[in-house]
Amino acid sequence: MPCALNLMTDFNIILFMCNWGPHAAYQTLQDTAARIPDEIKMVRIPCAGRISKALLLRSFEMGAHGVALVGCHPGSCRYGTGSSNAQDHVEDARGILELLGLGKDRLRLATFLPDEPERLLSFLQDFTTEIREMGPSPIAPAGEKTLLIEGNNAIQEIVAAHDVYACQDCGKCSSACPLTLAGKPFSPRGIASEVIAGHIDAPAVQKDIWSCLTCGLCYDRCPSAVDFAGFIRDLRHYLATSGSNNHTAHGGFFQSLMRTMTSEDLQMRHWEWLPEDIQTDPDSKILFFGGCAPYFDIFFRTHLGVKTRDILVDSLRLLNFFDIHPALLMNERCCGHDLLWSGDRENFGKLAQLNVRALRDMGIEEVITACPECYRTLARDYPQQGVEPGFKVTHIFDLIEKEIDKGAISFKELGRKLTFQDPCRLSRFENRPDLPRKLIRRLNPVSFDEMPEHGTSAICCGNSAWVGCDAFSKALQVKRLRQAHGTGSDLLVTACPKCQIHLRCAMEDPFLGEELHMEMMDLASVLAKTIEWE
Repeated sequence: MPCALNLMTDFNIILFMCNWGPHAAYQTLQDTAARIPDEIKMVRIPCAGRISKALLLRSFEMGAHGVALVGCHPGSCRYGTGSSNAQDHVEDARGILELLGLGKDRLRLATFLPDEPERLLSFLQDFTTEIREMGPSPIAPAGEKTLLIEGNNAIQEIVAAHDVYACQDCGKCSSACPLTLAGKPFSPRGIASEVIAGHIDAPAVQKDIWSCLTCGLCYDRCPSAVDFAGFIRDLRHYLATSGSNNHTAHGGFFQSLMRTMTSEDLQMRHWEWLPEDIQTDPDSKILFFGGCAPYFDIFFRTHLGVKTRDILVDSLRLLNFFDIHPALLMNERCCGHDLLWSGDRENFGKLAQLNVRALRDMGIEEVITACPECYRTLARDYPQQGVEPGFKVTHIFDLIEKEIDKGAISFKELGRKLTFQDPCRLSRFENRPDLPRKLIRRLNPVSFDEMPEHGTSAICCGNSAWVGCDAFSKALQVKRLRQAHGTGSDLLVTACPKCQIHLRCAMEDPFLGEELHMEMMDLASVLAKTIEWE
C-alpha cells in the first residue's frame, strides 16, 4: 500500500544549482535529452554558498519533499568560500531537519565539475528514488497568506485596546527607550502619535513598528500605563495580514521553523540528544518544557558556538537533585513566542493548540520551564489569545527557591565575581526581578555586583522575536557588555538563552571582540554546578 501511495504522489524536489561548474554539466544533460527525473525543479543560483539555512528550510515549508544543493568542488569555487559555506549551511540544516523529525536525508549537498554530466545524472536519479522511498514530507505546505485589509477601524480598535489615547506626549518613553538612547531615530510616542493620526501606511512608521524591541521599558516608565509592547505586537499582526513585509533576522529562519512545526504529522525528535544519566518519568504529572535551545545550538554552531542546550540539561539535573523526575514531551513544539511577537497570530494559535492538546493527552498538571519566554507564553499569552492551558505553569526559579526553603541545602564556593543580565520577559513583563536575585544571593561567589541599569530598569540584550536586528541593536549589546566589565565581574550570569546568543554575537566583533569577551553562564547552570546537600 505505501508503494502504491508513493506512485500517486506528485513529488517535488528542489534543486539549487550553482551557475558555474555543475550548471555546465546540467546543460549537457539537457542538450543530450538525458532522462532527468520529472520531480526535479531546478533553481539556478550564482553560488551554492549563497543558499542560507533559511532558504533550505523555507523550501520544505513551501512543500518540497526533498532538496539538493549542488555546487562546485572545494577549491574550484569562483567566490572562494562558496563550497565551504554551502557545506556548513547544509550540515546545520540537516541537523535541524533531524530534530524536526523530517529526516536529514531529505537534504543533500553534492559537487560536480563541468565534465561530469553522467555523475550528476546518476546523483539526481538516485536522490529522486530515495525521496520516493521515504514517502511524502509530513510538512503541510504553507498556503497563500490570507490578507485581511480592515482599514482604520482595525487600527482604532488596536489603539483603544491598549489605551494609546491616554498617551500624554510627555516623552518619558522615548527618554528611556534603549534604541533611542543608542542613537536610533526612534520614538515610541512618535509611533503612537502617527498611528493615531492615521499614518500607519507611511514607510517610516512601518519601519519603526518592526524596529521596536518590545522590551517593555517604556511601559515601566509610562505615567499612563500605555501597553506599548502589546500595541506594537498587534500592529505587527495588522501589518502582516495586510501584506506588509516584516524585518525578521536570519532570513526569517526561526519564524519558518515555527510555522513548519504547525504540521500535525511531524514527529519531532526534540529530546533524543539528552544525556543518559538524566532521570525522567513518562507517567509523571509534572512536565519539563525545554523550548528551542536545541535548534539554537545547531543554527549558531559555526558562528557563535553557543551551548544553550546546557541550560536544559542543568535544569533537569536540578529537578533530579530534588527527586523530581519530570515527563518530557518527546514531540515538543516551540511555544510560539516569536510568531506572536512578529505578527503571525494565526500560526501561533496553531502551535498553542497542538502543545496544549499534547499535554492534556499526557495528563500533565504542572509544566516547569527555565525559559522566561516559554514561561510568559504558556502562562499568559495562551489564555490571552484564547487557548486555555488547563495546567499550572511554573518557572524553575520559583520551584528551586521553594525547595531550598525547606532547608538542608548549601552551595559550594564558586570562586567567581558575578553580575547579572535581566531577561525582559521575567524581570519586566512578569515584574519578578527579585526571583533570580534571591537565588544568586544564596550562592557562594567571590562577589555579586549589579550593572548600572538592572532589575526592571535593565537594558534589553538587543533583540526580541528575531525582529529588527541592526547596528543599533549591536550598540546596545556593546554598551551592556561594557557595563558588565565595569562591575569588575568575570562571569555574566544570564537567565534566557537568547540573551546569551545576542550578547555572544556582539563578542564576535572583529575589532571589539577581545575587549567585550566575557564568560557567560545561565543561572540554572550555576545552581546545578554548585548545589549540594548540607
